[in-house]
Amino acid sequence: MQGLEITVLLGLAMLVGTVLAPRLKMATPLVLLVIGLALGFIPELRQIELPPETVLLLFLPVMLFREAWTTSLRSVRRSLRYIIPMSTLLVVASAFAVAGVATWMGVPWEAALVLGAAVAPPDATAVAALGRLLPAKTFMKLKAESLTNDGTALVLYAIAVALLLGDQITPLQITGMVLLSYLGGAAAGIAVAVLAFFALRRMQSTLTINLTLVLVPFVAFLVAEIIEASGVLAVVFAGLIVAWVSPRITTAISRRAADATWPFGVFLLNGALFVLIGLEVQLVLHEISPSEIGILLLITVATWIVLFVVRYLFQWLFSPFSRPPAASSRSLRHRSRVVSTVSGFRGAVSLAIALSVPTVTAAGGPVPGRDSIVFVTAGVIVLTLLVQGPLLPVVIRWAKLPSDDAAIEEYELAERAISGAALAALDELAVEHGVSDRVRDRARREGYERLELANARAVARQRAAEERDLAELDASLDDDSSTTGPVPPDADGDARRRPTGADGAATTGGLEMIAVSDDIDVTQRSPLLRHDEARRLRLAVLERKREVLLRLRREGTIDDLVARKILAGLDLEEIRARGVEKSSE
Repeated sequence: MQGLEITVLLGLAMLVGTVLAPRLKMATPLVLLVIGLALGFIPELRQIELPPETVLLLFLPVMLFREAWTTSLRSVRRSLRYIIPMSTLLVVASAFAVAGVATWMGVPWEAALVLGAAVAPPDATAVAALGRLLPAKTFMKLKAESLTNDGTALVLYAIAVALLLGDQITPLQITGMVLLSYLGGAAAGIAVAVLAFFALRRMQSTLTINLTLVLVPFVAFLVAEIIEASGVLAVVFAGLIVAWVSPRITTAISRRAADATWPFGVFLLNGALFVLIGLEVQLVLHEISPSEIGILLLITVATWIVLFVVRYLFQWLFSPFSRPPAASSRSLRHRSRVVSTVSGFRGAVSLAIALSVPTVTAAGGPVPGRDSIVFVTAGVIVLTLLVQGPLLPVVIRWAKLPSDDAAIEEYELAERAISGAALAALDELAVEHGVSDRVRDRARREGYERLELANARAVARQRAAEERDLAELDASLDDDSSTTGPVPPDADGDARRRPTGADGAATTGGLEMIAVSDDIDVTQRSPLLRHDEARRLRLAVLERKREVLLRLRREGTIDDLVARKILAGLDLEEIRARGVEKSSE
């Protein structure tokens, strides 16, 4: 099929899935996956293959950057005791457990280890798409784990592929690969984030700011890949850092534009990926001989069960070293572990790892077990999405985890704090920006004379048009050779500029004077002048609120996501105060 046909097909599939999901009361990714499986029964569509570099270089950087951008850095810092073992030791344990079971069921050890590395890490994008019903803290911990465990999985993958191809790996080489993957990936992400910081702080155009942000994940991934480090970790580090500093180096309208476009772009990539996973399953299924399908299905189910069991047991064995909440009971901790176990979805990273297995060895022969790796990995992804996805809401209701109102409380606290700080500084800001008492007092009250402002703008536009017409008339009169002399300023010229009515008063009268005059008492100033003062004061107040908000975030009083939500409202107020045209300059 041609590229345009594939694009239209994916678009129609995503449209149908998006429409059907709410009616079927199912998560959209699940419906898209089923649609992909259904489309795979059409022989022509099974020719659509998903190159591994497409997932690694097109899908993953954007999706991981967005997930890192919307991850709470405070939650990551506070949950390191949970995240570090879950993203390292659990991945290793899961990979070797899967490899042991697959070997017992007839898969060669080297291929079984590659399979274990592929299915070991939960996927951040799948977790983000299907785990929204989780309590906020649980969801954020699982999301942070999913963002950081790919580095471990990719190191295991590199080791397993080397063994699969017949190479020899020493313990020293393994240590070097682990250090390079983690430290190199982190260094690449930090370096790219620093470069982005210095570039963005000099930009004011919304277009250039958002183009730079789009480039950040791809550049971070590329730099890490060049030094053979973890591109996934590089993107995650870059996303966390840029998200933290963005309120100070980007503009209000650029942030609003990014928040409007990024979710849609990620939805398109994510939706297309789930449809393509369904097609990939059908492709692999039809390439494997029928005699092998039965045993591979058994291996798929066994692998899925092993991942379940290992994840739960690891959390149970590791619980003495964790720090459970003071009021949590043993039953509550058990239910939390069950919820976390069911929430371990597999997705894009697992598929990319499986598809990246070479097709031939150095000697030119086929790589043993590659089709089995791809089949089982795709099958595990389907099982986690189609079984765990619908099961998760049921498990969450059963677990009856305590509600988490911390975000709401922090939001209310931050709103009161920034509003109080702004009101306390109102007099100081009014003096600093030369704002009259009347405008300052009006700033304390809600509402503003919008109708009066609109009328004043209309008068100003009319006045400007009249002056332009009169200037053209004066120019034509000056060029007239029959003119006997200058017109006295208090006679015809003034009469032309101020048409009078029957009572001899100017028809626009005091309205024109109020709209444009500066030399009158401040209490009678033009609505335009009062609006300009109010705008300056409003912007100053918003800037003070933003400073207090970022200080609360920096001190850890409020969460990153709470601060981002309030910041979005402040940005909208700033855009309204400045006007869209001026904000985008």
